Amino acid sequence: MGGGVVAAGHPLTARAGADVLRAGGNAVDAAVAAVLTSLVAEPLLTGLGAGGYLLVAPPGRDPVLLDFFVEAPGREADPAERAPLLPVEVSFGDAVQAFHVGPASCGVYGVPAGVQAALDRFGTAPLGSLTGPAAALARAGVPVNEQQAYVFSLLAPILRSTPEAAEAYLVDGRPPREGEPLRLPELADALDRLGADGAAPFYTGDLGAAVSDTVLARGGLLTRADLAAYRVVEREPVRVAYRGREVFTNPPPSAGGVLLAYALALLGRTPGPPDDLALVRAMETAQRARTQAFFTGLPSPDFGRTFLASRLGSTTHLSVLDSDGWACSVTCSNGEGSGVAVPGTGVHVNNMMGEQDLSPRGFFTHPPGRRLPSMMAPTVVRRDGAAELVLGSAGSNRIRGALLQVIVNAIDHGLDAQAAVAAPRLHAEDGLVYTEPGIDAAALAAAGHVVSPFRARNLFFGGCQAVESRAGVLSGGGDPRRGGAVVTA
Repeated sequence: MGGGVVAAGHPLTARAGADVLRAGGNAVDAAVAAVLTSLVAEPLLTGLGAGGYLLVAPPGRDPVLLDFFVEAPGREADPAERAPLLPVEVSFGDAVQAFHVGPASCGVYGVPAGVQAALDRFGTAPLGSLTGPAAALARAGVPVNEQQAYVFSLLAPILRSTPEAAEAYLVDGRPPREGEPLRLPELADALDRLGADGAAPFYTGDLGAAVSDTVLARGGLLTRADLAAYRVVEREPVRVAYRGREVFTNPPPSAGGVLLAYALALLGRTPGPPDDLALVRAMETAQRARTQAFFTGLPSPDFGRTFLASRLGSTTHLSVLDSDGWACSVTCSNGEGSGVAVPGTGVHVNNMMGEQDLSPRGFFTHPPGRRLPSMMAPTVVRRDGAAELVLGSAGSNRIRGALLQVIVNAIDHGLDAQAAVAAPRLHAEDGLVYTEPGIDAAALAAAGHVVSPFRARNLFFGGCQAVESRAGVLSGGGDPRRGGAVVTA
């Protein structure tokens, strides 16, 4: 029998991964099972129409990053036929963020291809054995917990934007309340199809054709040619030294991992644990690095190494460590969803083409087939060649700051994974420093920063899920901001 620990954004997601570990599966098998269950238990944050990244660190071998993130669509399409983006404002209570949805926001999804590629490359379990339990949950219905009810209430304006999304996810036109079961029968059928036939139907078969035809008919540019051309890409992670460890994270063309590595390297120049002011300085320096030249260079395969050398001389996430030393960190995101839920496919298509963080040079500037520069950064910290900390986060542009603070909490302050994840956070961006209770906002203001305090801990600051190994003991930290849970196998 196997063993290990799983941290994820929902108790059922974590439990699904732990069940696979108990049955003898490895960390990648467990991660795929957890990803599939997250589609059911966390359905607005991820889905079959989403994209993501999987970082795996096999014991005694170099880590590998599988990139199955969203691509820009538009092969064999006329940009003049593209409908305008639909702007929607989402309030986090103490901050408001604008999102853009609708058919024009739909990018080429990667989740079906990603889970199959992960198992083909590193897994031991057949895909059908992992889709079955998730499909059963989708048919039976999952009671909506407090955190998911909050997400539904936040994103209700997007779900109301089309009758199909409203029918799939709303109850009599309103968001489901805590405790109400959410049944997703079309997703169940799609998971069964994925288990039986693999990813092909979603790209070159009937399901992909239905998605493309629906998006095109409504003014999007997601073509059948886009889906047929999609491939999972294997990449070498970015690595940076920090306090006697090696940190491995998401490489270009993703942006978040490079900026996280840059911030860690800046903090690592000075001895001792960094204080809040040092964290803000590192965040602001990394933010200023997001120049026109930065995004122009991201598609280059060697950009991560040259970017760091020249300066140094996100969503859902789950993390897995197994008893044999395999580590797996997976971040998936549907953005906020486009509102385009395609009948008969179980696919709610992402809105990544409408995410401003992913298009800093302006919407629709990425050519067809270009992988978008996500902020998601699944990360593994190794010490003496063994995985010590495995983590990642949701949270859009707050992802790299959340990861930076959890790493500092665990390594510099010696906190265990749960305490490191739960500790108060800050986020510096666009001249403001957002703070949770427990951060000394007065000290930041006295240092000249403009502070925007939140009245309570909030999912605005990310949803980091972490697992760790200390002296051979496996444990984890589930982020209370997003209903995170830890299950040990």
